[in-house]
Amino acid sequence: MKSGPLTETIIRDFDDMSGQLQAAARYVLDHPREVALLSMREQARQADVQPATMTRLAKHLGFAGYEDIRQLHADAMRHEGTGFAGRVGAQAKSQKLKGDHALAADMVSGIGKQVAALSQPAGLDNLVEAARRIAGARRVYCLGLRSSHPTAWHLHYILSLAGKQSAMLDAVGGIGVDALGSATPEDVMVAVSVLPYTRQTVEITEYAKSCGVSVVAITDSLVAPLAQLATVSVVVPTESPSFLHTMSPAFVVAEILGALVAGHEADAAGKALARMDRQSAALNTHFQARTKRP
Repeated sequence: MKSGPLTETIIRDFDDMSGQLQAAARYVLDHPREVALLSMREQARQADVQPATMTRLAKHLGFAGYEDIRQLHADAMRHEGTGFAGRVGAQAKSQKLKGDHALAADMVSGIGKQVAALSQPAGLDNLVEAARRIAGARRVYCLGLRSSHPTAWHLHYILSLAGKQSAMLDAVGGIGVDALGSATPEDVMVAVSVLPYTRQTVEITEYAKSCGVSVVAITDSLVAPLAQLATVSVVVPTESPSFLHTMSPAFVVAEILGALVAGHEADAAGKALARMDRQSAALNTHFQARTKRP
């Protein structure tokens, strides 16, 4: 959710609020998804105000209580989670007004800023911790469905190339999840999902956790369903001028995790990649330009 349903109202009334109300209002402006998902007390804690301040903010904005604000944001998030058809209409109008070049430029610029934001210290700490857990696992299970599938599959591909025991939890006939039958607490699952969250991904992750498997989540919020199940979460932005959320930052995270894990296990990775090079040469896997005869 880029902005909440009360953004314009809060901005209009902001200057008339006390300092404490402004702190609460700023939280609502900056964290519209958390407003929908977290309790009022937890929001007050994160905003560094008393819970009563959240109630006073609601009444200042014309509501009976803060639950009305939470419900308003929850309704907006549900609409956003299923509203691809509505968003494509908004995109088409903007595209018609500004032109194709402008939309393409906005998308490139936005993705660039999102990827650059991954280098913030807190984000890097989570990346490093996630890589450490993956490197130390006996086996890694990779899970991502629908738009999140390419991210999970790419990580699985990199880990497999580097000699890591990795299992992709997808297969023809829906039997990919059967691989979890041999899962142990020595294993790690990397689960990928962003809003609108895929129900099956959450349910499979819940089952893996019940088996003692540690979870590394790549998701879009610290209060997302996967983040609630995870030992460590890597949060990626997904906002886009397109009708569909962007998965580019998540894809970058997969590449970084794969590289960090390979670096942790350099000897094993080197041997695995040498075997792969020999196999590729023997099977003539990669295209080689023909040398022209004189």
